[in-house]
Amino acid sequence: MASVTANDILIEYDTFGEPAGRPLLLIMGLGAQMTRWRSELCELLAAQGHYVIRFDNRDVGLSQKFGAAGMPDMAKIFAQAIAGEPVSAAYSLSDMANDAAALLTALDIQAAHICGASLGGMIVQVMALEHGSRVKSMTSIMSTTGDPTLPKATPEAMAALMSPAGKSLKEVLDRAVKNAAVIGGPGFPAPEAEIRALAQSDYERSFYPEGVARQMAAVAATGNRRPRLEKLVMPTLVIHGQNDPLIPVSGGMDTHAAIQDAVLKVFEGMGHNLPQPLWGGIVEAISTHTRAHD
Repeated sequence: MASVTANDILIEYDTFGEPAGRPLLLIMGLGAQMTRWRSELCELLAAQGHYVIRFDNRDVGLSQKFGAAGMPDMAKIFAQAIAGEPVSAAYSLSDMANDAAALLTALDIQAAHICGASLGGMIVQVMALEHGSRVKSMTSIMSTTGDPTLPKATPEAMAALMSPAGKSLKEVLDRAVKNAAVIGGPGFPAPEAEIRALAQSDYERSFYPEGVARQMAAVAATGNRRPRLEKLVMPTLVIHGQNDPLIPVSGGMDTHAAIQDAVLKVFEGMGHNLPQPLWGGIVEAISTHTRAHD
């Protein structure tokens, strides 16, 4: 792993594969470190001819934190968003997309295939809209257009998302196990030992839950992307789990419907996660898409 200054902030990143391969930038979701793009998954993508770049978004992992901006008032932010008023946030998804584009510049990559999961899917959508010349193709995984009329998360999934992060390692690991049972799909439950090991690795690498609130505020500040996505001309692959309780599959279907000629791949039994048994199908779908548009 390495770090670089891009868009005037410090960004931690990692690469897999040969630099001569098809560049594939991976962007992870809300509060998730780049290591949630598991190394084994990145190696599978690299084996398909990609030069894989993963990185920590701002306010998470080892990239720059924005603690000086303070904790956002989420109740006020949600009220502003519902009322259609401008949302007060430390930064927006446009800023996060600027980070990604600047990272490509720092790595001397003119254009890349971009792939984002959940919040990362929202970021790649904004990157495609605002940095189109830097994007060869886009893959949006378990994400949405931000259309406020779409079905919402289940109450259980929303409660899991908003539950306290915990303070001790035990609290953090117990929360990870509980949330995985709620947010993960019924078809591919992860072993508890694996969930705990990944959560402990995250905790030891960087435990910074306050960044999650500012990233959530960035989503609210950006609002509905659907009208802009309807005008987007970009090779797009949409991947979603049929059983996603946090961002329902309707979000992926709406993304597919909004973007001209987008391709939709729905995995039965998949929830709001990237279960290992589906890696083969996910890698195949992404690789077919990037080969066709390189």
